[in-house]
Amino acid sequence: MNKTNYFSLMIDALTEIAEEEQAHPTLPEPGLAALRSVITGASPLPHTALFLGLAEDGLPVLLDLYDPIPGPILVIADRASGKTTLLQMIARAAELSHEPSIVQFGIITQHTNEWENFQGNKSAVGIYSTQEDSTRELLQSLVTWAHNNKGEGQSILLLIDDLEAITKLDQQTEQNLRWLLLRGPSRRIWPVVTINASRAREIEAWLGFFRTRLFGIIRDAEDARFIANDPNKAFDGLAASQFTMREGNNWLNFWAPEID
Repeated sequence: MNKTNYFSLMIDALTEIAEEEQAHPTLPEPGLAALRSVITGASPLPHTALFLGLAEDGLPVLLDLYDPIPGPILVIADRASGKTTLLQMIARAAELSHEPSIVQFGIITQHTNEWENFQGNKSAVGIYSTQEDSTRELLQSLVTWAHNNKGEGQSILLLIDDLEAITKLDQQTEQNLRWLLLRGPSRRIWPVVTINASRAREIEAWLGFFRTRLFGIIRDAEDARFIANDPNKAFDGLAASQFTMREGNNWLNFWAPEID
């Protein structure tokens, strides 16, 4: 029997948290694995783990919801390259892996119709349009919840599809968002935020909030160099629904399994 560190792929400083014994494991075909089967095959996941994707060697990429070191997560790629799909996959994985009393998620988007399949989901606190007053109320309520959270029990994912759109709201909302980006993970509120690569320079001041960045397809070489802060890095060779992130001096490629 071959012994494999099944949970060894973690963001930044995360450590291995479990080992699974497998006999002659068969690796899934990249990009084609169904999410439910991936979650079932990886079970039982640690109760603190959030599934982010499947690495090329078949190991899950996980975020430890009890370790704030990675901070908020930025998903950055070209338009129509799978950013929204990745957010939806993360939300569905949270639903499949955790009871709502452990993990819930709220969604802020300019296109609520893209999230219709999540309406009424027991793990969703709501789906909010960027321009509605309810979005401002959500951010304020999350700040209040975080101030009162003693670090026990539930974690909340704040999924924001398009950072640029929400930064154009009123000053109080902007302050609440800044606070959640700075303090949220330490209070178990995890912002996972998308941005179109071509618009990154327009909101450069916000990029500093994100130590952890998941990169998708970026075809423009200048955009890639600016975003990655690496003159030699390119992201034009990635496939749809494929992402990569920096792990120390290396890069880890992973896939978002299909939602079934």
